[in-house]
Amino acid sequence: MKVILLQDVKTLGKKGDIVEVNQGYARNFVLPKKLGVEATPQNLNDLKLKNQNDAKVAAEQLAEAKALAERLEKASVTASIKVGEGGRAFGSISSKEIADLVKKQLSLTIDKKKIVVKEPIKGLGTSRVTVKLHPEVSAELTVNVVEDKK
Repeated sequence: MKVILLQDVKTLGKKGDIVEVNQGYARNFVLPKKLGVEATPQNLNDLKLKNQNDAKVAAEQLAEAKALAERLEKASVTASIKVGEGGRAFGSISSKEIADLVKKQLSLTIDKKKIVVKEPIKGLGTSRVTVKLHPEVSAELTVNVVEDKK
């Protein structure tokens, strides 16, 4: 009996796969637990339409990520940090602070987990951080660090 999997099943396959299973296994395990549905022409057509829709959505997300990457490449944010004698900074600029600065200064919402700071930003000047927007798209954001005058 052919079954379309609705969820990942360890012994059978991934979600959306069409697999051949014994009738007893399908009737007693796969179908009652809603792990899959019988591969009828109607269900196969629904799967095909769903896959087309998923591909379209993925393409739209990729295009949005590329557009956002272009905008981030051209932009920069300014952070201020307390500095002591000899130009030594107190603390560092974290990815959470960078995300807050992007929200305030650029009006963009970026998750702090997507911002990759290779080494802590502990000094004055300009630094570049990587922002992973999509598995295929990442952008470099410029962070200008200035002395906090307070």
